[in-house]
Amino acid sequence: MVNNRLVPLPALTDNYIWLLHHEGQAIVVDPGEAAPVERHLEQAGLALHTILLTHHHADHVGGALALHERTGATVYGPASERLPICHHRLSEGDTVQLPDFGLVLNVLDVPGHTAGHIAYHGRPGDGAPLLFCGDTLFAAGCGRLFEGTPEQMLESLQKLAALPEDTLVCCAHEYTLSNLRWALRVEPGNTMLQQRWEAASRLREAGRPTLPSTIRQELESNPFLRTGVASVSESAARHAARSLSSEVEVFARLREWKNNFK
Repeated sequence: MVNNRLVPLPALTDNYIWLLHHEGQAIVVDPGEAAPVERHLEQAGLALHTILLTHHHADHVGGALALHERTGATVYGPASERLPICHHRLSEGDTVQLPDFGLVLNVLDVPGHTAGHIAYHGRPGDGAPLLFCGDTLFAAGCGRLFEGTPEQMLESLQKLAALPEDTLVCCAHEYTLSNLRWALRVEPGNTMLQQRWEAASRLREAGRPTLPSTIRQELESNPFLRTGVASVSESAARHAARSLSSEVEVFARLREWKNNFK
């Protein structure tokens, strides 16, 4: 069940800033701009407690400094990336203790989109586990490889795929329909994918977010988490017009295919 204290705030062109609130306090993840957060805090009567950053790109960190200066919120972020502000530098094995929210977030290193990208996952006391994964895992997709290798990104995605299947996937962009359109080219016979396309289309027609998804949904319908499935690997090989000898090769061809998909 989706946590009703979890809010995707639309920002910039197609970003979501995730906000989690409890008893008048709020956490935000990847505030690419400050204004949507400030509006929501004021309208909902919330005080900003914590800012979580997953990687250094401007559409994820652009509002962090202003929000800290206006609220005093503590900022957490990746250990090895240049950030406008960060009080606590994190890498895999670290935790973010948020007792006021009944939440401990575990940190995972998920390089690929950027070299130092991290993700946060944990289970609040009153709901499904949460994953804040920035631009690593998307609904039916994954991030482009700006600083990492196919090997790194596949390993990062496999870490996320191993999380509990009821985990809510809180990714940072509304890319779902374009990703699903491509995924249907990869696996046209996947009935779960067809159902997901219909459900996501209805949500967007109603002006509603398609997120969060779940790890279960991604395992069933995201080609990048299905590189070991015959229908996906065979489709990638056909598109590449050659045989592919490993899941890394399958992933690399899928990523190249998606990069050029219109």
